[in-house]
Amino acid sequence: MNRRPGIRSLCCAALAVTAVSLSSSLLAAEQVKIGFLVKQAEEPWFQTEWAFAEKAGKDKGFTVIKIAVPDGEKTLSAIDSLAANGAKGFVICPPDVGLGPAIVAKAKANGLKVMTVDDRFVDANGKFMEDVPYLGMAAFEVGQKQGTAMATEAKKRGWDWKETYAVINTFNELDTGKKRTDGSAKALEDAGFPKDHILFTAQKTLDVPGSMDATNSALVKLPSGAKNLIIGGMNDNTVLGGVRATESAGFTAANVIGIGINGTDAIGELKKPNSGFFGSMLPSPHIEGYNTAAMMYEWVTTGKEPPKYTAMDDVTLITRENFKQELEKIGLWN
Repeated sequence: MNRRPGIRSLCCAALAVTAVSLSSSLLAAEQVKIGFLVKQAEEPWFQTEWAFAEKAGKDKGFTVIKIAVPDGEKTLSAIDSLAANGAKGFVICPPDVGLGPAIVAKAKANGLKVMTVDDRFVDANGKFMEDVPYLGMAAFEVGQKQGTAMATEAKKRGWDWKETYAVINTFNELDTGKKRTDGSAKALEDAGFPKDHILFTAQKTLDVPGSMDATNSALVKLPSGAKNLIIGGMNDNTVLGGVRATESAGFTAANVIGIGINGTDAIGELKKPNSGFFGSMLPSPHIEGYNTAAMMYEWVTTGKEPPKYTAMDDVTLITRENFKQELEKIGLWN
């Protein structure tokens, strides 16, 4: 008679242990989901970020939900979709950095954590939203490496600084762009390049035609003794347009050194056997995709928030000599 309560207690305890075990098994079976939203899914850069985010998922045991968000409406809709699919947070490269406040509000409403990659959110006053974790290129430092590479190649060719001028296409409305071109000019000066031989010219648009127009406006200011030209800008397209302008102005490829930033927009030009476009500073989309996904996973599972700013200055100079091999390494060659 006295044994029955004891047996009953043991049975209850066993059932409780079994229930906990089943619950743990179900949680283990259902992987954590995070979103990875990008503004231009068709671009090789973002394809690589996605691929390495998924690699992080395989390594650490979580699922990546990839969504293209080319505009504000699709971005906000995507956040609702992530929540409906059980995601716990997301990484985003927004189609418009000014959407930052709306994205953060939508994420909070859905109980999702958010961090940005490549492009940083700005608030209604145009100030960086520094409370949102961000991983991106260290703009000034990458610009410095661009400038150093241009100076190094000019010295390798034996160019006389007296006959050499630099045209730097600027877009100071974008903080990242200004920091890159400022860093580039600083590196040229540090390499001994005459400060008064650097011509800054503002672009109206961030594309090849815009940089052609900007460079053309600078070329007419060159003295008659200008024999060699260095062309700089915040990305590949701003330099490609500049190089096109030098071709129209009668400069040969041997007398022009243009080095861009990004690499992915320069592939077609680097396939040409001869061009004033010498190379590009290739960042690390594979590292950015992997690291941001891993950071978000750790944040949603352990509560460890990513740093407010993780600066990436790991870039590789790609030229006609090595671009295919370097792009193959990170899956950008096809």
